[in-house]
Amino acid sequence: MRRPASMWSLETLGRVRLSKYFYMRDMLHSEIGNFHGVPNVPDDPDLAIAAGRRLAVELLDPLHETFGCIAIRSAYRSAALNAFGNERKLNCGGNEGNRGVHIWDLRDAEGHMGACACVVVPWFADQYEKGRDWRDLAWWVHDHLPYSQMLFFPNLAAFNLTWNEAPLRAIRSWIKPHHLVLRGGESPAEPPGQRRRRYTDFPPFRGVAQPEIPARWA
Repeated sequence: MRRPASMWSLETLGRVRLSKYFYMRDMLHSEIGNFHGVPNVPDDPDLAIAAGRRLAVELLDPLHETFGCIAIRSAYRSAALNAFGNERKLNCGGNEGNRGVHIWDLRDAEGHMGACACVVVPWFADQYEKGRDWRDLAWWVHDHLPYSQMLFFPNLAAFNLTWNEAPLRAIRSWIKPHHLVLRGGESPAEPPGQRRRRYTDFPPFRGVAQPEIPARWA
């Protein structure tokens, strides 16, 4: 697929289905782009789609099927949009560090494909606002999903959830007093039993079911 050069071709890109629950259009929203008029359009749509599909199928769909609706706060960013946000200190890291993260259509420094979305789990966010430890969700993700990195934020317990071909398995947070919870390649400080006790009240893994779709509608 060529880089969209019209509203019609961008609309076509948005219709691309990434997974059972997500389309490419869900990943293109940007407050920076909307407010400042910077298009959020992939230079390499095929790579962006390939990376986005892995993120959606392996990480986002299981979240949806466990907790119900999840909110996508920020996902794909074009290199131009991310650089614009970084230069103006609009909560965007540099382009080099975002290759294979928010910039889905650039591979990371090691040549690996990757993609990131900042997500909110409303079911958990309501509990977090009442004092629940954000690490309860972080360890649930760690024990259930093939993520590469997580980075948690104070508002709504939103977190950057990254998929990568070579996963780091690292957890960080801007929520005080914890910052680096798990360094990539290290074993968790909390043993499995202790981690599981944190989320015993969580919904069943992928327990949200829908009726099967018939082979043909009669």
